[in-house]
Formats: sequence, structure tokens, C-alpha cells
Amino acid sequence: MKTYRKELWFNTPQRRDFINITPDVQQCLKESGIKEGFILCNAMHITASVFINDDESGLHHDFEVWLEKLAPEKPYSQYQHNNGEDNADAHLKRTVMGREVLVAVTDGQLDFGPWEQIFYGEFDGKRKKRALLKIIGE
Repeated sequence: MKTYRKELWFNTPQRRDFINITPDVQQCLKESGIKEGFILCNAMHITASVFINDDESGLHHDFEVWLEKLAPEKPYSQYQHNNGEDNADAHLKRTVMGREVLVAVTDGQLDFGPWEQIFYGEFDGKRKKRALLKIIGE
């Protein structure tokens, strides 16, 4: 069995963003040489997420609207966490969207269902953050 580890770095210019990282994950899989196994991809920051869904702009807009209704950014004073910080909503949004994904690797390819793509979700951006890729298999 082989393992491969790589970090993907992000620095979004806005506070929130959804980035399709599927091509980056596919490139890492190719670099690893692993043909059968699993890929774990997880956000390494408590205010970011990794999730699988469709790469459709209307859906991304719907995520943004829905998440903002669940955990509005402002007023900052509504959150006890925001004592010297202003990112309590980002922590809550990350909890809803999830920390990681696990994807099967079959014959050197990501074993996806129709329309599935991997996304990095940023909820408190404007600074350097990362996601971890760990590939295990043969």
C-alpha cells in the first residue's frame, strides 16, 4: 500500500467563496500513481469546508443565501464568540457544510456519481488557508 499527501493552498479575495478543486485533486491523484484506493480531502481550518456537489452557479448562489439565513454574518453582536472576532457565522457555516470528503479511486480515476465535483468552501477568507489531500491505496 502507498500513501500520498499534499496541501492545497487558498487565499480568497472575498470573505466567502466556493472553489471547484476537482482538477487539483485529479492532478494529485495522477502524481500519486495510486490506481485503487481512497482520497481523503479535508479543510485544515475551522472556518472552511470541503464538500461534494454540482458545479452550478445557481446552486452556489442558493448555498450562499441559505447559509446566510441559517447563520447571518451581521450583526456581529448576536454571537458570543464574536468577542474580539467577527467570524462566528463562519464557524457555524462550516459545521453545516462539513469538514471533509472521502472519494473512492477506481482504475486511477475519482469514482464519482453524475455531476459530482469537490469544492473548497471558504467562509472567513482574505487570508491564506489550506486543504489536505491524503491518498491511500495501491
